[in-house]
Amino acid sequence: MNISTLANNKVKEVYQKISSDPLTKQGLDFLEKDHERTINEQIVICEIPAPPFKEQKRAEYILTRLRELGLDDCQMDDEGNVFGVRPGTKRGPKIFVSAHLDTVFPEGTDTTVKEVDGILFAPGIVDDTSGLAELLSVISAFKETDIKNMGDIVFGGTVGEEGLGDLRGVRAFFDNHDDIDGFISLDGPEISNICYKGTGSYRYKVTYKGPGGHSFGAFGHPSATHALSRAAAAIADIITPETPKTTFTIGEIHGGTSVNAIAEEAYMYVDLRSNDSEELVKLEKQFLDIVQMSVKDENARWNSDQMTVNVEKIGNRPAGTQPDDSRIVQVACAATEAMGLTPVLAGAGSTDSNVPISLGIPSVTLGKGGKTGGTHTLGEWFDPTGSFVGPQRAFLTILGLVGVENVSEPLLQKNSVTEGI
Repeated sequence: MNISTLANNKVKEVYQKISSDPLTKQGLDFLEKDHERTINEQIVICEIPAPPFKEQKRAEYILTRLRELGLDDCQMDDEGNVFGVRPGTKRGPKIFVSAHLDTVFPEGTDTTVKEVDGILFAPGIVDDTSGLAELLSVISAFKETDIKNMGDIVFGGTVGEEGLGDLRGVRAFFDNHDDIDGFISLDGPEISNICYKGTGSYRYKVTYKGPGGHSFGAFGHPSATHALSRAAAAIADIITPETPKTTFTIGEIHGGTSVNAIAEEAYMYVDLRSNDSEELVKLEKQFLDIVQMSVKDENARWNSDQMTVNVEKIGNRPAGTQPDDSRIVQVACAATEAMGLTPVLAGAGSTDSNVPISLGIPSVTLGKGGKTGGTHTLGEWFDPTGSFVGPQRAFLTILGLVGVENVSEPLLQKNSVTEGI
């Protein structure tokens, strides 16, 4: 059984022990046999709508399943997250393993799953419904084998991962739990992928307001659309570094009431991103300076003071990074290769892991099993062939981190210390 060259000798030795343990083998066998039930549950979950900020019905279903699978202290917190605990046998690291409950699709979207030649089609069938199904399968494997994890494992589902949810669920969880030593998010495509860096993003709604008026009769009044256009043109000319990757976009523009009216109001949504927190702050300053200058220029053009702007920050996802050879990355790589797969250290992403990474808590987002396409579109699809390797890899990663009684010591340190080995 090949172990990643990134893993040091200690990690290799631990995974040799874990892989040869009879209960580990039993758990892996169970996860393969549990495949059909897992896919059926994925379909059930997908058909429970979970639009942004309205995840409660799906959360209630997951909470019921956590209780049925025997977790302790199952609960829904004030933000809407649901979770329960599988206690460890002795003092060891405590980790949180989750998938997100919400989808990007608005209320009223038809999420009925259709199967064509073995391929499942439905909005949200993958992101992150497959992660939730894998999560429940992993918990089932722990219950089936009664394997003795040394550290506590919190399993759960988080709200608000997508879009304007702004990671509100995972943010609230870590605001209220200061005893978590590691985090795993089951999210994203490609079973070999290991995402361990967080792309930070700031999102803004910028609203211009002026006096408006008839295009001919009130000509000379400042225009909200003109002011916005001044800003948009200047934003488009911002130069950002290629490394660390830093980007911007004006995602939406709205404004005006008629072709023959001076726009009284116009607004735009702007997304700023970077893999580096300092570069993100620099970009933000350039953007904010441009917005203020656009108001001054529009007022100056018409010798007016009536154009105003309101800048509302509607998203703040923290950036964060960890060393390539951090212990949690080594463990994820070793677990991946124990499955006969080649681990891929993916680039930075925007996932639930951003929050704990920014807090210095070792975290990874693991790609899931199966083949996927059309994510975030109405044509989203999932090929479940052999997708049980997803929960198998998650199972092995968890065992390495928290330790197995009488088999292996935990590879993750307690007290949330990120350690390069």
